[in-house]
Amino acid sequence: MATGQVGGTHSDPSMDDNKIYFVGIGGIGMSALAQLFEHQGKHVMGSDREESPTTKLLAKKGIKVWIGQDDASASRRIPADTELLIYSDAVPADNKERVRAHEMKIKQTSYFEALGAVSASMRTIAVAGTHGKTTTTGMLAAILKHAGKEPTAIVGSIVRDLGSNFLPGKNDIFVVEACEYRDHLLELLPEVLVITNIELDHTDFFPSLSALQSTFRAAVERVPKNGVIVTIPTDPNIALILSRAKASILDYTKTEVPKLSLIGEFNAMNARAAKAAARAAFPDIAESVIDEALANFKGSWRRFEFKGETPQGILVYDDYAHHPTAVAKTIEAAREKFPGKKIIVAFHPHLYSRTRDFMDGFARALSHADEVVLAPIYAAREKPIPGISSDLLAEKINSLGTPAKALVSLAEVRDALLAVSYKLQATSLIITMGAGDIYKVAEQITEG
Repeated sequence: MATGQVGGTHSDPSMDDNKIYFVGIGGIGMSALAQLFEHQGKHVMGSDREESPTTKLLAKKGIKVWIGQDDASASRRIPADTELLIYSDAVPADNKERVRAHEMKIKQTSYFEALGAVSASMRTIAVAGTHGKTTTTGMLAAILKHAGKEPTAIVGSIVRDLGSNFLPGKNDIFVVEACEYRDHLLELLPEVLVITNIELDHTDFFPSLSALQSTFRAAVERVPKNGVIVTIPTDPNIALILSRAKASILDYTKTEVPKLSLIGEFNAMNARAAKAAARAAFPDIAESVIDEALANFKGSWRRFEFKGETPQGILVYDDYAHHPTAVAKTIEAAREKFPGKKIIVAFHPHLYSRTRDFMDGFARALSHADEVVLAPIYAAREKPIPGISSDLLAEKINSLGTPAKALVSLAEVRDALLAVSYKLQATSLIITMGAGDIYKVAEQITEG
């Protein structure tokens, strides 16, 4: 595991540490890991910048969460007997709590390093890929739970079937969503590795598709000879990374799945991957048990999630899509489910680098909607890039014949959608879309 992190007394995490403090505990992965350690009987607490569905979930489970990381008391929250501080990627070394932990000589490690330590101690089934890994992980966890395998699972969203992004297990089976960003995937030691698909993303870290493929190739080579790689070996982007695989290769596209309650062929593909992985790990599971779990799978938070209706009867959905391919497929699936309805997409671009590198792709994908409203770019971990803006994206969408406008705040997006709903009544469908806070707009326009 990586060491030498600046700004802390950094060392490999120990599963023997019992008093753990999380900085950025509301992150989707961090909150799941906090629940895992709490389930193991460890004393867990932490902080985050703002309240969210995950911090509320943690509070309901009795885990103490401090809201706000910049106030004067932030550096005084860490208990003196804390043994380990775990921080998310979004938390810099000069964070007040991390600095204080360094002064207190508390060990610090990143979320992904801690996740790797958990993986090393369990029989791991990791789900990776550019698209679909969250839904596939949720489906796989639901299958194994339904089959009585009692797995532990960490998923990148709150899964309705589990009521959480974490599933407490009793056996040593660990189902985990794996992220390729900054090579985090390579912290894990999976016996079964699912690669749903590979497409260039995270361009702030991967300069090219070949660089991204190198990470996946390294992950493939780490799967032991007695393991299984569940993927699409005929996909050109995947075939190149399999040449030095020691494990057997299983083509999940040949798996048959039942009719799902989730929309789109892409979700059928996710179901095929989940079913193939379940059978690879546990050949004894009856196909009927797997199909029953898949047919009943209800989906996850922010994956074409129905949020309600506006006062005028317009259906409102929210989706996490933040890559051109995912945007296009979501709009396509929405048209299949709601033929005849006008589709209005409120899109929250995520990262300046991603918006820059996929500008034309986003424009083409969003042009499949009937009308587009754009929020300002969600900067997340980045600084603005001159010349890259939602206004430029709106211009490109308009040039393709689809009306689009860029607004200056989420509040303006909310007001624009309310105005649309008054004008169009129930003949339309609104989809809020993106990896930022756009889901809050969906909640606001359906409150009435």
